Amino acid sequence: MKVLVTGGAGFIGSHVVDAYLAAGIEVAVVDNLSTGRRSNLNPGARFYEIDIRSKALWEVLEQERPEVVNHHAAQMSVRNSVADPLYDADVNIIGSLNLLESCRRFGVQRIVYISSGGAVYGEPEYLPCDEAHPVNPICPYGVSKHVVEHYLFQWRATYGLQYQVLRYPNVYGPRQDPHGEAGVVAIFIGQMLADEAVVINGDGEQQRDFVFVGDCARANLLALEPGPESAIFNLGSGHGTNVNEIFASVAGIIGYRRPPKHGPPKRGETSRIYLSAEKARQQLGWSPQVELQQGLAQTVEYFRAQGGAGG
Repeated sequence: MKVLVTGGAGFIGSHVVDAYLAAGIEVAVVDNLSTGRRSNLNPGARFYEIDIRSKALWEVLEQERPEVVNHHAAQMSVRNSVADPLYDADVNIIGSLNLLESCRRFGVQRIVYISSGGAVYGEPEYLPCDEAHPVNPICPYGVSKHVVEHYLFQWRATYGLQYQVLRYPNVYGPRQDPHGEAGVVAIFIGQMLADEAVVINGDGEQQRDFVFVGDCARANLLALEPGPESAIFNLGSGHGTNVNEIFASVAGIIGYRRPPKHGPPKRGETSRIYLSAEKARQQLGWSPQVELQQGLAQTVEYFRAQGGAGG
């Protein structure tokens, strides 16, 4: 099997590439390196430095002819989507349509699309959110990620392109960038290892569903196996952890002694969200295996080995 991974130089995408290669799958990677890093690239994969909005993407699909495309490339910042919704839509919607058209033209059989369980549901009506929960995103990022799910349904109905949608929780782990737009775990670890002040946005009681990156990579591998086609799956732990708890856990692992500072809450961010992954357990055979404390310790160890820079 041959798989093309968009965003394969990014934090999560690079772990997916590693998992595919370890399973004996042939892999090509497309990434414009706007947020991905060359240092994340597995040398076993062929690399094309291309933006998913470019027509050059069609040339890659024509040359590689993958059976499956794994689509991680995205504008992934909730805050940036609020500040610049046009750019968010350009990358996440128009870029994805460009990819879907190239998939149709060059015979791709299946696409694994990465959506956002943390953003598409909006403020939950019940918890944990399952796939039947109403989709009412409160940020442009959640809107743009969900819109592509509708295009996938239409592409399957019209052209027969099968798909698996994986709605991610808050993913953390090695290679996450602690600078700029990043998950709270990476930001906290980077600041604590540098003995800098840590700022928590809002009161810190906002809850998220934290899942280790290796578990998410394994879900992408399971999504390639014969089984349910054209389905949407939440990935998640089924329970929430608040930001104050993450701060305390990371501080305990590192030995950080300063108290946190609290800043204003960020617009567009959900206050409480965690996901039911029961459907993924039943149909994909997936459930998270790395406990939060274990995953945090592994992530701190990685950052320390990198001199605190994250990669």
